[in-house]
Amino acid sequence: MKQTKFQIFCTIALAAVMASCASLDKMKEVAKDIKYTVTPEVLETHKGQVAMSLKATVPQKVWDKKVSAEITPVLVYEGGKAEYPSITVYGEAVPGNGQTVSYTNGSQINYPEQSIEFNDKMRVSDLIVRIKFTKGDESMEVTTVDLAMGPNHDGSIAKGVIATSLLLDNEKPVAVIGKDAFQRIINEDQSAELLYLINKADIRSGELKKEDVKAINDYIAAVKAAENKNLKDVVVSAYASPDGALSLNEKLSANREKSAQSYIEKQLKKAKADANVVAKNTPEDWEGFKAAMEKSEIQDKDLILRVLSMFTDNDVREAEIKKLGTAFKLIADEILPSLRRAQITVNAEVIGKSDEEIKALASSDPSQLNVEELLYAAKIDPANEAKIYETAAAQFPNDWRTLNNKGVVAYEKGDVAAAKALFEKAEALKAAPQVENNLGVCALANKDYAAAKEYFGKAAGVGAELDQNLGVCALMEGDYAQAETYFGATISCNAALVKILLDKQDAALSNLNANTEETGFKYYLKAICGANKGEGDLMYENLRKACNLDAKWKDYAKKDAEFIKFFNEPTFKSIVD
Repeated sequence: MKQTKFQIFCTIALAAVMASCASLDKMKEVAKDIKYTVTPEVLETHKGQVAMSLKATVPQKVWDKKVSAEITPVLVYEGGKAEYPSITVYGEAVPGNGQTVSYTNGSQINYPEQSIEFNDKMRVSDLIVRIKFTKGDESMEVTTVDLAMGPNHDGSIAKGVIATSLLLDNEKPVAVIGKDAFQRIINEDQSAELLYLINKADIRSGELKKEDVKAINDYIAAVKAAENKNLKDVVVSAYASPDGALSLNEKLSANREKSAQSYIEKQLKKAKADANVVAKNTPEDWEGFKAAMEKSEIQDKDLILRVLSMFTDNDVREAEIKKLGTAFKLIADEILPSLRRAQITVNAEVIGKSDEEIKALASSDPSQLNVEELLYAAKIDPANEAKIYETAAAQFPNDWRTLNNKGVVAYEKGDVAAAKALFEKAEALKAAPQVENNLGVCALANKDYAAAKEYFGKAAGVGAELDQNLGVCALMEGDYAQAETYFGATISCNAALVKILLDKQDAALSNLNANTEETGFKYYLKAICGANKGEGDLMYENLRKACNLDAKWKDYAKKDAEFIKFFNEPTFKSIVD
């Protein structure tokens, strides 16, 4: 029977489709021969991203010149998957702007580095490749899973994601307290001054009636009566004014010393108080003269002060000043009388509450404690630290330290929002370096690195904790070299962690061996070093210690791609199961 034109057209079209499908089916076979190289070999997360690049090697004389392909790496994990951006490559006869695959020579397809956001499920995952071949209007999609490719013939070209950079969460940035200024023994003193007439060394009765002299006598009696005070000593310093002959002034100052010492010794005896009296004298009180001149309103005082600075010989000084005539008369009337004196200072010490008393009062009657004692109580009674800071903040709300320290407790419990609110209140009272550091720590917890660095920039003076926090910030941003600089010679676990990330395994081990903390985190890091160095005994020994100290490391290690080569080893299973 004679064919119609329509039948002929359909036959040709069907033949074309079948030819196209045949070509695409052939490309499925070609796909089995593509070899993939992934960089890094085991994926890693840095800065919350999983970056990778890959190369796909296509053999010679297999790629259809009329076929293009969309290549999409896909990370598959339990309950989900994440696709990397796709690229398209072209056969030699297909127009396009991407990479061209040569039929004759084959090609190496370069997939440039791309990133996806990390989530914890990705630690156990498979990287596969989806290829969508297209020829004309026809397409066919295959995956490396369909082709049973990869070293394990399960379609994965890489397995797992190493999340070691996230282990810094096990050693958090450091929030610092506002320290107490508590002193068990506080020094205090009381002073009085006896003035003498020119060329005299006897104490006038009028001097003994002055308020400061009466006060010093009362002070001696009060110290003697107080249960929490002790007299330390009494210092007598006697002086002669710098005018007149040196030999006369030496005699005058010595006699004034004796009269003042005799007087105070009688007062001590009267109060039945024991104290060592230390007596000394200054024949010509030029320092006192200078200080008095600086405070005076004498017209020529600047000239007189220049004389003192120009000449060191005391006789020359006196002669030059006497040349000033009227000015010297004012000096003799207004300055010199106050220099003919004896200074008596009683030194005592106040004995503060014992640790036991402070701890008891902090619990039973904190109103009996001042702010320094309350803050000290929190230090010596860490079991009740939170309660004590709560009390301190209520009792002394205008002291930035009470709010700051209450915030530190909240931060250490993991309540970053509450801690931040308290730190902000403390900052409103005083922008102390400790508060700025702690606000920076909260910003780090919220991954606001710019804000964290701004706060840390205002926290100078905090101490070693600031460098540690700057190191953590750099580590979180993926700048491991800068983090290592900040950590310096410290032997914290985070300092070792950054060395591991820089592939300085021996340096990290040295750091961890010097660290005396007995924490699972420390030994887990040592186990990672052992795995990276290919030293099974080192890895197993420390992994076992980590899991014994903290069972959480068992579950973590089971999914940690750092140990992927050991997953099926009986010893590894015995440790983590």
